[in-house]
Amino acid sequence: MTNHGTQHIDFGGLTVEFDDRVLRPRPWTIAQSYWAADLLRAAPAGPVLELCAGVGHIGLLAVAGTPRPLVLVDLDATACDFARANTEAARPEGPVQIRRGRVDTVLGDEERFVGIIADPPWVPSAVTRQFPDDPLTAIDGGPDGMHVAWACLEVAAGHLLDQGWLLIQLGTVEQADAVQERLATAPEMGLKVVELREYGTNGVLVHVARPG
Repeated sequence: MTNHGTQHIDFGGLTVEFDDRVLRPRPWTIAQSYWAADLLRAAPAGPVLELCAGVGHIGLLAVAGTPRPLVLVDLDATACDFARANTEAARPEGPVQIRRGRVDTVLGDEERFVGIIADPPWVPSAVTRQFPDDPLTAIDGGPDGMHVAWACLEVAAGHLLDQGWLLIQLGTVEQADAVQERLATAPEMGLKVVELREYGTNGVLVHVARPG
């Protein structure tokens, strides 16, 4: 049996478990958890959804100390297994569901969320070879790096409550600008970009909201 070398890191006080079959948690993404937690403090009641959740650390930290229900979604079976283990270790106050599948297939038509966190793969396919240590499915975002990101936006359009928000991680300001342009020309989605924050060469976080 192959030894994949289970590792543990501290992520904002959570002990997070993972191995080399999944994307290693990036320390800088704690900023996404903290920003989501800030938005949740002012948000109405409702559950939280994390898309492309990996091992679950970003969503688990975002709801830490609150009873809000959390749904974690990822396509990879190993990532879902680690998300279950990390949920057990975190001992969240609210219920947590882990669902394996594509972001556009795992939700019921009636499900609505006050907040959605998304960390989709955003590396353009042609340059994924620059990241040989990362699992391909966790980083390959298609020709322009936006294939899964667009799916996350569609999920947000269909499943956010009024006054709800999406906090999505992307790779570049150009990708963030593409989101803003798409939403500006698609009023039927009912979403708008509120703010973006750059984190050097690490990535960009984009706050998208559904006005109430």
